[in-house]
Amino acid sequence: MTTNATDLEGVYRAYIACLNAQRWDELQHYVHAEASHNARHLGVAGYRAMLEQDYRDIPDLQFHIAQLVADAGPLQGNVAARLQFDCTPAGEFLGLRVNGQRVQFTENVFYTFRDGKIAEVWSVIDKAAIESQL
Repeated sequence: MTTNATDLEGVYRAYIACLNAQRWDELQHYVHAEASHNARHLGVAGYRAMLEQDYRDIPDLQFHIAQLVADAGPLQGNVAARLQFDCTPAGEFLGLRVNGQRVQFTENVFYTFRDGKIAEVWSVIDKAAIESQL
């Protein structure tokens, strides 16, 4: 099986739709069994737990793709995305006391796909943008 950049972009967009709809039972279709996030091995169960906690912390969380670049090879590839958020974290977020205040920020995230699924995630959230709004 060969994955091209167009397929990878479609898989990524479907993954984001899965997150936004909180369809956690479908996550294994997009996340590799050996998935890691910022060098922490999570697997699918840990990845799901991380996302479920994100939604508990930020009940109105929605992922919006601002920029997307996909580069694919046989059975693997890379996606780079800039995600935008406009949300109201319930309490602390990234060590900041947001406490229900609406904030806007971005996340730059890089994914490595293996076997057509997300295997590695490297994420950087623009914390300074949040701080400037508090």
